[in-house]
Amino acid sequence: MCDNRVVANFTPVSALVGGALIGISATLLLWLTGRIAGVSGIMHGALSARSPWRWLFLAGLIAGAALWMALVPGAFAPRTGYSLLLVLLSGVLVGFGTALAGGCTSGHGVCGISRLSVRSIAATITFVTTGMIGVFVVRHLLGVAS
Repeated sequence: MCDNRVVANFTPVSALVGGALIGISATLLLWLTGRIAGVSGIMHGALSARSPWRWLFLAGLIAGAALWMALVPGAFAPRTGYSLLLVLLSGVLVGFGTALAGGCTSGHGVCGISRLSVRSIAATITFVTTGMIGVFVVRHLLGVAS
């Protein structure tokens, strides 16, 4: 069944601008530092090493989201109705998955696929498939509404 809220809120302009900004940011990071813009790897490195650029990158993610929310009030509505235990378990599973896959959707999906990395293509297919199974389990087997 189609969720009309998602279709009604789709804005191609903001999607295009957001995608372009992600692409430009990932390209600049690669050109300027030689690093891949994988957010899980950047976060891990920020917590385990003294790398100011990693903290600046993460601060930019938060600042960019805050700026968007300030410029377009009501564009983001947090989902409610999920148990704290389920949210925490999901976070742990995502962290485990990114460690197992050697990266996350930003590193594999955005940067790896654009470099035609077979490993990244396989990882992204696995991420998407696992996400689809997860949504099916949560919504249809556990009965948690969206």
